[in-house]
Amino acid sequence: MKKWQFWLGVLISIVFIWLALRGLRLEEFWDAIKQANYIWLLPGIGVYFIAVWVRAWRWHYLLRPIKNIPTMRMFPITAIGYMGNNIYPARAGEVLRAVILKRTEGVSVSASLATIIVERIFDGVVMLAFVFVNLPELARMTGASGFVGNIQQVAIIGTGVFLGALVVFLLAAMFPQRTAKVGSWFIYRLVPKRLHDRILNLMNKFLDGLASLRSPSNVLMVFFTSVLIWLLETGKYWFVMHAFNFSVSFFALMLMNGIVNLATTIPSAPGYIGTFDAPGIAVLTAYGVEHSVAAGYTLVLHVALWLPITLLGAYYLAQEGVRWNDSLRAETTDA
Repeated sequence: MKKWQFWLGVLISIVFIWLALRGLRLEEFWDAIKQANYIWLLPGIGVYFIAVWVRAWRWHYLLRPIKNIPTMRMFPITAIGYMGNNIYPARAGEVLRAVILKRTEGVSVSASLATIIVERIFDGVVMLAFVFVNLPELARMTGASGFVGNIQQVAIIGTGVFLGALVVFLLAAMFPQRTAKVGSWFIYRLVPKRLHDRILNLMNKFLDGLASLRSPSNVLMVFFTSVLIWLLETGKYWFVMHAFNFSVSFFALMLMNGIVNLATTIPSAPGYIGTFDAPGIAVLTAYGVEHSVAAGYTLVLHVALWLPITLLGAYYLAQEGVRWNDSLRAETTDA
């Protein structure tokens, strides 16, 4: 609460909430909320949990060169990571699941974080692919929100960033010894001597975490599962849509999914407040959905994405007997 990053995220969320609520007629918004058929949330939540299971399997696959951990064991830790991202700032859930994996399976935090970063890079590539699939249609749309008007430029910049990161990680995975030499050169020249051994150890464990990327078939498998994960999540968008009085294509929901998840990479208050909602509403209104209905749908979708997995993650965290405190934070420095 005392850190400036937290308050910066809160400020950004406030700005995005203002953008989301700008011009909204509250009585029509509440009517949309009250008239929704919430039974459609049940299959949506079910599909989402399947996506989380596939995500746990992908993480199991990435970690397999280090330690073969059953997906059944990875699923609770993955759910805990979701919970941490939803209630703590700065995506602390990613570090939380790496620490819990170290406690339960003995996998180093550095190696776990390497696989988690790989996950995020592939997720970003798929999200951008969702946007690019719909760019011709997006170019024909007009909307008052800058989210829609500028998304093509954002997509191009984002593509360069994510593909560039992916190339760097693939090269590091394929040439670990050469990467270690280059890394050592920088460490010996830029890092104080007393930290050399520690940083070198971290680097070597991190490179171990990239071992799954040394095989082209592994890379294709990780990409395939990433596409499946986000198609399943879009399936939840589709089910929740049926609770409201509007209809857009599955491709439109893929576009919305891509845009809102790219927007949630922006620092915000915990739970992606505002950064999820404003771009989601903007995309739907650009497709001709009434503002109040788009806002009601996006709010319900956000809650349906946030609440069930957060409760499940909290349950699994309690089962592990773990609390996010100073002693747990200290473990993040012991890679």
